[in-house]
Amino acid sequence: MEEADGNGKSMKGRGRLCCICSKRRAALKRPKTLEQICRECFYEVFEEEIHQVIVENQLFKPGERIAIGASGGKDSTVLAYVLSELNQRHNYGLDLFLLSVDEGITGYRDDSLETVKRNEIQYGLPLKIVSYKDLYGWTMDEIVKMIGLKNNCTFCGVFRRQALDRGAALLKVDKLATGHNADDIAETVLLNILRGDIARLSRCTSIITGEDGPIPRCKPFKYTYEKEIVMYAYFKRLDYFSTECIYSPNAYRGFAREFIKDLERIRPRAILDIIQSGEDFRISTSTKMPEQGTCERCGYISSQKWCKACVLLEGLNRGLPKLGIGRSRGLNDDRKKGIKENIGTKSIESKQCGTLDF
Repeated sequence: MEEADGNGKSMKGRGRLCCICSKRRAALKRPKTLEQICRECFYEVFEEEIHQVIVENQLFKPGERIAIGASGGKDSTVLAYVLSELNQRHNYGLDLFLLSVDEGITGYRDDSLETVKRNEIQYGLPLKIVSYKDLYGWTMDEIVKMIGLKNNCTFCGVFRRQALDRGAALLKVDKLATGHNADDIAETVLLNILRGDIARLSRCTSIITGEDGPIPRCKPFKYTYEKEIVMYAYFKRLDYFSTECIYSPNAYRGFAREFIKDLERIRPRAILDIIQSGEDFRISTSTKMPEQGTCERCGYISSQKWCKACVLLEGLNRGLPKLGIGRSRGLNDDRKKGIKENIGTKSIESKQCGTLDF
């Protein structure tokens, strides 16, 4: 028997109706739930889920200044757009800012920053850009030229995290919101298990981190699938930069990402299940955790006398770029001796690890 709509007209050839409103034609299948819904309902449920995450986890307070980590990519662009919309719709009372880091990658970051500058105008949000060159005296192009492609992501990850904090300090914000999505967090859980990194495993699923540091960070997209972020950006026709970093094709995280994608194809719920597993992990009370302190050189948060950024920077400045590569609880005697001999020298003072006090 041929299916008909409420007016008795045939629906043959019209496609399936949205399973939420039952009025408009379904335009997509949600990756998270596999529901077939229309664009309008997709926008509504996508934004409402993020709003509920913000409210239930009390991510923001009225009157707070919030920096949005903006790279020009899909995640940060959608985050800036959605936070701006929700801030007006639900009267969060937030002052929003865009914060970008210029790592100094020719043909990649310089192009993506042009996207961020357009977003500044499109969303009416003030933009602050901090650069590796200004903070550390090095660009990623220069670092890769010295270290090669094998360990460059270590430098970039460490420097970028600190650069965001320093930029946030310049903006005098209360929190930093990042575009880390559900896929990113699931990948991080797996990576920390594979590396046996207990310290990071215990906090990698936290929706707010760094509360004991200079500026807390929050992740409004903690339960938001990457595919849905892409769909939202596509259907909303948002202006974002889609090229991958030219220095990251061999990053270790990439292997975890492919594994997560394989799991998602078999069972979409797998991403949320991995996050929940990470949340439910209990670290043994006998496990010794790093004691948090401050770097003696730059004042940044660190569990060692020198933060990782300062150790890496010291290696670069001494022509020993592998000095800080690898996992260790502290520096060996040769490294300590080398650093001690160089403290206060012109080479260090000319390329410091930042100029802001925390």
